[in-house]
Amino acid sequence: MDAKKGLLLLYQMLLMRRFEEKAAELYTKAKIRGFHHLYIGEEATAVGVIQTLTDDDIVLSTYREHGHALARGIDPDLIMAEMYGKLEGCSRGRGGAMHLFDSSKKFYGSNAVVSGNLSIAVGMALASKRQKKNNIICCFFSEDDIAKCEFQEALNLAALWKVPVLFVCENNLYATGKAVRYSHTATELEKKGIASSSVDGMNLIKVMQAAHAVVGKIKSTGKPYLLICNTYRFRAYSLFDVELYRAKKKVEEWKRRDPIPQFEQFLLQQQWITENEIAAFENKIKTKIQKALDFAEEGAREPLMQLTKFVYSEI
Repeated sequence: MDAKKGLLLLYQMLLMRRFEEKAAELYTKAKIRGFHHLYIGEEATAVGVIQTLTDDDIVLSTYREHGHALARGIDPDLIMAEMYGKLEGCSRGRGGAMHLFDSSKKFYGSNAVVSGNLSIAVGMALASKRQKKNNIICCFFSEDDIAKCEFQEALNLAALWKVPVLFVCENNLYATGKAVRYSHTATELEKKGIASSSVDGMNLIKVMQAAHAVVGKIKSTGKPYLLICNTYRFRAYSLFDVELYRAKKKVEEWKRRDPIPQFEQFLLQQQWITENEIAAFENKIKTKIQKALDFAEEGAREPLMQLTKFVYSEI
């Protein structure tokens, strides 16, 4: 960690937060349709893990994927256009908020089927191993997936075949709307599988340290690893969720551990940034998000005669 890297990481987290806040606002105006799952509160996990990966590593996400996509370097213009359903979006407007995809960044998006990405990650890792590529497949998922049979199957095959998968569980405690303690006999989720460990997912530096160590192990052994990042989403499961399963007081308690102010304080203590520079960051990000919004607004809808393209075979 040095000043230059610290500023980059803060910028990434702030961009995620402000982008998501704008996306939530646009959803209420019916500019963005369908289900919409916000990443607000979990930024330290995406930034902390993805910054340890190389350009050759592959990232698979879950449907709360906007933060992962931004951390991987996908242009906010393309993400916003995709959410708008515009042809200029990173998935040609066909995926929307839950199916961002950019092969140039080796970001192979999410799967709307809970746990669906776990098996895909193992298959991609097996292919990489047979092709003798020295890369990692990083697969993000939630604690909800751990209760599914696909989780056990994926971890078993990954260990059996000795393939380089970094399984990253973003444990935000409530799945769709049920507390972990009501769906798991062992709430220490890192005890459920292969070589594993857990980390405070609200602390960027701790996530970075844990991810760096784990990536090193996978690179040296070629074997899979499970990293549990204990985090918390500040917003509801989705914007359809009335959120009756947790008390507002509990949410406010977790907000006091917000990863962004925590990291800002660290940078201020190191004298790597000033309050004025933080304000300048906010202005820069505001301009960037407005540019993405303008890009999406001006984008084109796919012509009706092309709606079956990519759906049915031409053969």
